[in-house]
Amino acid sequence: MLQGRTILVTGAARGLGAEIARCLAEKGADLVLADIAEEEGRAVADETGARFIGLDLGDPASIEAAGKALAGHGAGVLHGLVNNGAIATGIGGVPFDEIDIDTWDRVMRVNVRGTWLMTRAATPLLKASGSGRIVNIASDTALWGAPRLMAYVASKGALMSMTRSLARELGPDRIGVTAVAPGILTTESTGYVPEARHKLYAEGRAVPGEQAPGEITEIIAFLLSEGALTLTGQVLPVNNGFVFN
Repeated sequence: MLQGRTILVTGAARGLGAEIARCLAEKGADLVLADIAEEEGRAVADETGARFIGLDLGDPASIEAAGKALAGHGAGVLHGLVNNGAIATGIGGVPFDEIDIDTWDRVMRVNVRGTWLMTRAATPLLKASGSGRIVNIASDTALWGAPRLMAYVASKGALMSMTRSLARELGPDRIGVTAVAPGILTTESTGYVPEARHKLYAEGRAVPGEQAPGEITEIIAFLLSEGALTLTGQVLPVNNGFVFN
């Protein structure tokens, strides 16, 4: 499905990002993985036969350097970008009126501004490929309004809006832009989530029970393929039916 397609995955050192990398590698993609956690990221890159670049989504200079590194990779084109990198842990369980301003700003700087800047850096390479695809990893928390998680929910809601706007701006260049909105997945990044929230999802899904990251990576792989252009601008709740869009 992805043979001959060069794809960048941000936040690929662990959790869902690492699972996405493994799935895309199995589909034949020429992978570039990026993360601030270099030791873990390089280990996943070694496992999947990928190239690794260090990336701090909170630092515009780091994103610019990553864009330059991408331009020097292979033929200087990029067929796919998975905007997976984000701050997702250690920011929940706090009422909206008790969120620390520095925490709010840090989440927005990485999750929203970082995604925008990474997309901006990659767009010339995506245009050069003639069939660029961007997949933004959002969250269904922004669809159903998860409480006590305001900074994260707001950042993922922004990602959905960005997806729609980017789809219109980049459509003339045949670049497809989509977002997936998973629920709680069984990864180490959700270990901090209260058991009550895990139970809410497990019992509230149309397909009951836990959801493993491998259950959504196939969808992401398809959205990165040439055949997915007609879905541009769509936000897909990939949560086993917890939220219907």
